[in-house]
This record gives sequence, C-alpha cells and structure tokens, in this order.
Amino acid sequence: MPTFEYAPAPESRSVVDVAASYGLFIGGEFVQSEGGAPLKTVNPATEEVLAEVTEASAADVDAAVRAARTAYTRVWSRTSGADRGKYLYRIARIIQERAREFAVLETLDNGKPIRESRDVDIPLVAAHFFYHAGWADKLSYAALGEDPRPVGVVGQVIPWNFPLLMLAWKVAPALACGNTVVLKPAETTPLTALLFAEVCQQADLPPGVVNIVTGAGATGQALVDHPGVDKLAFTGSTAVGKMIARSIAGTRKTATLELGGKAANIVFDDAPIDQAVEGIVDGIFFNQGHVCCAGSRILVQENIAEELDRRLKRRLARLRVGDPMDKNTDVGAINSRVQLERIEEMVTVGEAEGAERWDSGCELPSSGFWFRPTVFSGVAQSHRIAQEEIFGPVVSVLTFRTPGEAVAKANNTPYGLSAGIWTEKGSRILWMADQLRAGVVWANTFNKFDPTSPFGGYKESGYGREGGRHGLAPYVRTSSPA
Repeated sequence: MPTFEYAPAPESRSVVDVAASYGLFIGGEFVQSEGGAPLKTVNPATEEVLAEVTEASAADVDAAVRAARTAYTRVWSRTSGADRGKYLYRIARIIQERAREFAVLETLDNGKPIRESRDVDIPLVAAHFFYHAGWADKLSYAALGEDPRPVGVVGQVIPWNFPLLMLAWKVAPALACGNTVVLKPAETTPLTALLFAEVCQQADLPPGVVNIVTGAGATGQALVDHPGVDKLAFTGSTAVGKMIARSIAGTRKTATLELGGKAANIVFDDAPIDQAVEGIVDGIFFNQGHVCCAGSRILVQENIAEELDRRLKRRLARLRVGDPMDKNTDVGAINSRVQLERIEEMVTVGEAEGAERWDSGCELPSSGFWFRPTVFSGVAQSHRIAQEEIFGPVVSVLTFRTPGEAVAKANNTPYGLSAGIWTEKGSRILWMADQLRAGVVWANTFNKFDPTSPFGGYKESGYGREGGRHGLAPYVRTSSPA
C-alpha cells in the first residue's frame, strides 16, 4: 500500500487570545461568580489547560435569569421585529469578520479538525444568524398561528460536539422571535460561547438579552429548575433529555429536546459505490463521530457487501488522524477522556458480542485523546453496538436483501434522528423516506445542513424542530395553533 507524506500545515494560534480565566456573562457584562467553583477547560489534542472558567452556582443562574427577565420586559419584547433583525444581521457580520478567530478557538477547545471548524461550523453559524434575521419582522407570515408572540425567558443547554453551531441553532431563533436567553455551554467547550459574548457586546446588543453561564450538570439543572424560565431548549444525551422532561412535567414550561441517534446509512446494489463510501466516511468520521445524526450503522445490500467492505477499508486506511490544527487532518481528537473511555468500553462490548473489529492501524499522537477509525462487521441487530449510541469514530455493518428488510432494520432502534439512502432509483428513495422513522432522510448524500431546513427526530431522539420556519414555532405563543 502506498504511503503519503504530508507537510505539516498548522493553523496559527496567534489569531486568538485565550484569557487565563473567564467570569460569567450576565446583564451584558462579564462578572464574577457568587460562590461558583473554578473549572478547567483543556485542549483534547494535547491535554493542555487552555483556561479556567467558573462553574456557576444556583445564585449565578438566578442572577442571569433575572437579568434576562428585566431585558425582556423593559427592552427586547418592545423592540420591533425589524430592529431585532438588525441586531442579528450585525452579529452575523461580526462572526464572519472574526471567523478565523472562532475557527481556531473551536478547534483548540473541541479537538475537531480546523478544516471542519473553518469550512463547515463557522460559516453555518453566520448563516443561521443571517437567516433568522430575515424572519424577525415576518413572523406573522411563517404559518406559526395567529398573533405570534415571544415566549419570554428561554433557558438553553448545549453540548460539546458543535459548541458554537449549537449556540447559533438556539440563540438565533430565540432572539428573532423576541425572547431573551440564558445559555449554558458544555463544561468541556465553553470558550467559543464566551467569545460570542464579546460579539454581543461588540454588536451593542441590549444588556441581558443574552446571558451565558458556564458549568457542568449542576448548573444545567439549576437552569432547568428555575421558575423564571419559560421555555427550555436542550441538545444532548437521551438520558439527560428524559431527566429534563421529568423535571418540567406539570409546570408551565415548554421544551424542545434534540437527543441521541443511531442513524442507518442504507446502500443498495445500484448505488455508485465510491460515492457511497465517501458518504459513509462523511457520515460517521466527520467530527470524530461526535454527531448525534452520525451514520453509525451501514446497511448494505448483501450482494455488494464484500465489495463495499473492501473499498471502505481502503479509504479509511488513508484517513489522517492527528493534530486538529493541521489543515491536512481528517480525524481529530476525542473531546475528553470520559468520552474516550465510553468509546473504548463500547468497542470492547462489540468484540465480546462476537462482531469482527477492524481499524485503520494509523499511528496516534503520544498525548491527547485519540481513537482510530473503526469498522465492525458481522454485527447482529441484537448487539449493543447496533442499538446504543457510541458517539465516536466507530461504525457497524449489517446486511439486507430487500428494501422492506432494510426499512425494518433501520427502524429497529430506540432512536429516529436521521438516515441516508444510496440508490439510483428515485421511486425507491421516496418510498423509503416515507417508511423510515427518522426526522431527516438524506438521498445519495449525508450530513448536509442548511438553516432553512428543519432538523429533529422521533422516539428517543427527542421532539421539536430546529431550523427553518418550523424551528421558530417553539419560540412563540399564538392565539390559535398553526
């Protein structure tokens, strides 16, 4: 097998200034915590401590909610849609101007390749703010119901896999609809959210419209339980989503929950195999598999299974795993030691269940959190690796004979977030898209996102939609339903 030597091309860290410590962003200012403990955030590629942030206390969360309520009552709910749109446009432009800074910081704090931060995440962040800016003065035309009005104060809890993009998915529609926000980023990836706080200041956003409290699970629980929060938006694990649903049951709070997934990537024998292989790679190894809609199960038609296996392994052997700041890197670092241990545990389970493991065999850096792209074949529907979310660069391969069998196997998980179909027959695509219990179905592609398109799932993948006009609905109250 030929080897390829790449000249290192690391992005410069000098484009972003990382402070030694950060406070909380409440009422338009960075403030010190009321009794919160320090929390370190590290670079997962090197295990270097990047900065110290604050684990916000219940008192801090209360201060943030009160600031959001004051801003909502006195300013933001009285601001016209056209003026709200202007603020969102301004934020979008500033993000574009500071795109390189955001991309470098996202890669340092998260571990994803700079190529993905630079070319996917940050452009999509700006696009979401631009898109929702356009809706801010047109809500009555969005078919949301009669007389759409803001909900009030929104509590938002986001994960570590797409830190800034998940912020944009939640903050942009909330502000466009006239709500104010208290947002908690993940404890391992808070830095781009805190840089976004600077953007809010730079855009002269009224104080208290956006508040950011850092911390771990206790901080998130304090936000969920706070009586001053009118709506919750959460992206994360199904287990935590269930806890949130139980916590707000019987209260006036509403919620949207975007949870786990175990997406099927279904390849028929008439599909262009090389194109399908690229789609499989993009579907599961993009962002180290840290994607809730990752194509973590390949369902391949039986008569092409061997050919697909051969071509897929040949492709994976050429993936470059290493320094996320290197523009040549394909697969970066696992976000944390805890997540790496979870992946290793599930891979051990897969081997114990009798599935055949193969990995790319590439050399890994000596420090940091790393895992090789891995394929399991000989997987049965009953295996845990076919049912449970691994959230890493690991894919299971199953076979099928007929379209009906493919649908049955694809739907045979607790999740229903996304799916991919690879075939030349348009009628088959349409039939299967109607049969699959998945919120998003891609045809001859995977992991394609756009602010105009709604995203969300079925079953244990949660409820509610984000993006498109459908994603505006959870952020408004109406006199009658749509």
